[in-house]
Formats: sequence, C-alpha cells, structure tokens
Amino acid sequence: MKKISLLTFASILFCVSCSKDDTPTPQQEPFADFNSQLCNNVTGIPALYWDYANAQPVPLTEIPTIANPGQQFIHSAYPQLGFTLPVGYTATEISSNNPPIVGVNVTRNDNQVLWQYVPLVSLQGQIPINDIVGSQVNSMFGFYNFNGNFNVLCTATRTMEQSGLQFTFGARLIEFGSFTGLVWVNTVYVPSINSMQVSVSISSAPTAQFNEEVFNLYLPISFQLLVIDDGVRDSDLDGTPDNQDNFPFDPNRQ
Repeated sequence: MKKISLLTFASILFCVSCSKDDTPTPQQEPFADFNSQLCNNVTGIPALYWDYANAQPVPLTEIPTIANPGQQFIHSAYPQLGFTLPVGYTATEISSNNPPIVGVNVTRNDNQVLWQYVPLVSLQGQIPINDIVGSQVNSMFGFYNFNGNFNVLCTATRTMEQSGLQFTFGARLIEFGSFTGLVWVNTVYVPSINSMQVSVSISSAPTAQFNEEVFNLYLPISFQLLVIDDGVRDSDLDGTPDNQDNFPFDPNRQ
C-alpha cells in the first residue's frame, strides 16, 4: 500500500472496525432493503450512507457509537476535530499554513480500510468541483495502488448561491476492484475576494466489509463530530479551550 498523498489541497483517511464477516449485525438489519432517495443503483447500507453523505434524512433509531473504543484524537490546531478511535486504528494529523489546511488521516492497521476527512482547506481562486472530486478519487485509488477499471454507482453535483456566496457539493460512490469508496466535497466560493473554502471526505473499504464499516466507524465518528465538548472547543483557535478562555471569540485575549 502507498501512503495517501495530500494532493493539491489535502486529505485524510479514516475507517472502521475490522471484522471480515459480512453477516449483517442487528444494527444493520433494519436497513437491508433501504432505498436511496437520490440513487437507484444501490440499496441497503450503501444507499443509506449515500443519502446521509448527501444531507438527506435517514431513519436511524439510535445514535451510532464506537463499539470497541480505543485512543482519543484531538487536532492540535483545531480541537473541534476530535473523536474516539476504535481499537486497531491510527490517526495522523494533517496541518499546513500555506495553504491553510486542517484534517486527519485515520487508517485501519492493515491499510484495508480508510476514512479521509479535511474539514478546512483555504484556497485562492475558484477550482471546478469535478476537478476536486477527481483528485480525491485518484487519491483513494493511489492508497490501494489501484489503476484498473471502476464503476461509478452514484453521482451528485449541486450548486446554490446565497448572500453573495457560491456553495457547491459533489459526491461519487464508486466500486473499484474489490473495494467500495464514497467521496464527497463541499466548497464555498467568495467572489468578492476570489477565495474558496473546501472540505473533503473519503470513506473506503473492501466491498464485503463496507456495510460493517458504515456502522462501526463512519457514522459513529460523524456523530461524535456533531457534538463538541467545551473542554476541547476552541472557537477563536487561540490554543485555549472555551471553558478556560474568558474571551472565547477573541484570539488576542484569553
């Protein structure tokens, strides 16, 4: 396996628990026949995760949690990016000042499963959404040393303008070799200063294990990031958590 590259703007990786048994768990069973609201080519857990990645409501009856919790990861420059890893996974911080990048790579120890998540990349100019999605797909292929044929199961591209900003979303669900991967990209373009904010994510695993990875790690970490403890929240990014900062929104005072 190759180490995943940062490409033009960055990357991260993450993944799930490592059972090789693809028998549905009780948590997965209710969604075995789930139909996507957006893509007719997939059903079941991949359809559920596709809709979730596309910000569609999904009928989860409980919050997904890590079944086998291990180490805690907290990004040194951006404490909001913090979560508990399952045992058997490693997190590597991604950080850069030029261009500004914040992210994390989480890989399973056998390098068969990965999650990529970069919540913040700041760029000058405007880059077409399909170029960014394509670079992330190539990054995913490179991690597995894959250069063969692939099948795009689902695709999405949406753009809206609001308050002088241009919001664009792009995503692909792809089968390649014996793996399945979901890539999504969000961009916000500010024409007045010719600047773009980008967030990207990759979730990939052996196809036979993809369903399990969704519920063991992809969704649990995603839900962890929705709830931030004030002990690690740092709203002004001055290095002092909000609960210890007398001026939590002023980086020049603590």
